[in-house]
Amino acid sequence: MTNTMETLPLADRLARQLRDLLISGDLIPGQRLSEAAFSERFDVSRNSLREAFRLLTKDGLLRHEANRGVFVSVPTMATIIDIYRVRRMLECGALRQAWHQHPAVRTMREAVESAKAKREQADWLGVGSANMMFHAAVVALSDSSRLSEFYAHVAAELRLGFLLLDDPEGLHAPFVDLNDTILGLTEKGNAHEAAHQMEAYLNLSERAILKAFERSADL
Repeated sequence: MTNTMETLPLADRLARQLRDLLISGDLIPGQRLSEAAFSERFDVSRNSLREAFRLLTKDGLLRHEANRGVFVSVPTMATIIDIYRVRRMLECGALRQAWHQHPAVRTMREAVESAKAKREQADWLGVGSANMMFHAAVVALSDSSRLSEFYAHVAAELRLGFLLLDDPEGLHAPFVDLNDTILGLTEKGNAHEAAHQMEAYLNLSERAILKAFERSADL
């Protein structure tokens, strides 16, 4: 079977690669993106890279400033509130109809175990990446490539919001065990309770990140 990524136009593939760098935390809010550096990194022409930049700018993940270049977007509190509204719809909905033997459940387990290992190492960027993997797998329970693609955009914006805050341990540490609880319920086939726990999780997470935003704004 042909890989979907391979059938996309080059600019779309580049845009996805750049988006993956946002999700992994390798690009940070406000960072200027050098055309020369990234065209060399991906071994592509500057024209192809500019088109990828344009696609991500249209999606709100990058911004173009005249005579200055292209920069990674900086999320606002309004963006974060909207992201969590979307997450409740996607993740809770996916869990309510989840099949406990779905392949994505194994990915959720891998993500939880990775997060625990990274937590032991105090690698909070790694914990955050494992967390993003977990929630992407939750959405994958819905068996919708469109929803998963949409969630990847949401995840990129969310990771940028996380990177604005100066307490990664406080942001990520409390949620590793909560992910494990949700996973355990899913593995047992208790889909509705898993969805209920996810809603509580997202409410708690949203409050935590908004409070952190408020504190950073006061500094």
